[in-house]
Amino acid sequence: MPSDSAQTGDRALLVAAGGGIGDTLLAGVVAHALRERYVVDALVLPAHRALAERMPAIANVALMAAPFPTAEEMRAPGYAAAIVTWATFSTALVPLLAEIPVRVGQARRLYSVFFTERVTIRSELGDRRSHWTDILLDYARVLGGDDAAPQPAFVPTAADAADAAALLAARGIDGPFALLHPTRGLSAERERWPAAGFVALARALVAAHGVPLLVSGAPADAAFAEAIAADAGPGVHAIAGATSIGAFGVLAARARYVVAMDSGPMHVAAAMGAPTVGIFALQSDEPDRWAPRGPHVAVVRATYPCPPAHRKETCPNYLCVRHLDQAGILHALDGLLRRLPEPAI
Repeated sequence: MPSDSAQTGDRALLVAAGGGIGDTLLAGVVAHALRERYVVDALVLPAHRALAERMPAIANVALMAAPFPTAEEMRAPGYAAAIVTWATFSTALVPLLAEIPVRVGQARRLYSVFFTERVTIRSELGDRRSHWTDILLDYARVLGGDDAAPQPAFVPTAADAADAAALLAARGIDGPFALLHPTRGLSAERERWPAAGFVALARALVAAHGVPLLVSGAPADAAFAEAIAADAGPGVHAIAGATSIGAFGVLAARARYVVAMDSGPMHVAAAMGAPTVGIFALQSDEPDRWAPRGPHVAVVRATYPCPPAHRKETCPNYLCVRHLDQAGILHALDGLLRRLPEPAI
């Protein structure tokens, strides 16, 4: 039951306008933690609107236009508080211009002067193990909200379900299937992102589990997904660019399993309750911080000895992706599937 504060319509603004869809989805735990105290709206990037509209703790969605919305637009709802989880100079300035009295954001930055309440990120104090959702809850705690078991939430629509059904029908799939999401949301890497490791992995997954495998991705990944499907052979279908984020969520929920690179779709699949294996291939990846959160998840950590300087944004060759730990991925998936509850009779 909502608190008296929430019943009287006290509103808060969650500013999560940056990063990828995974960052926006994970920020939803802040809205959920505040649900007893506030009605929470979100300010997000235009590309993340469909995602935010399917996050049940968010009441209304506003868009972060360049460089920021007008003060009048954000002042009109009469927000009592704002939390900025993705802070830049522009996003930090929005709550100030909107005259929101309580403004929570990151400490120790030049833009921190715009906040009335400042939170020091745990990693700046040496904590490299806390999951990002736990770190985000430090913002909610400033406003008296908390959550003992933070879990990102995503709820597709009936139209999303219809779109997913149509996609499966168009590919002649009327039984079990699985999903492989082989990309990460970094446009700069697409020309260097190797396909060979995913071709071998796709073949191994089909051979091991005997169900069709759908290779997903953004529209810009369509050629990459089609190349994987063509080289992997029968039973592998490219669907990159053919699904909305909502339809992807429906497919993930229906899939026997999802194998995904560390990415926004990995987090969506986990939030949908899909058995999800997240692959963290680079030594510089941080699986403790960015692991998928859901009821049925597993993580494959980096094994290839790439230099620490080879980060996801700048790696020149992604040899770790070319040489994916196929045995480790299959082992993690088998262990995850064995732990699933028996289906109800």
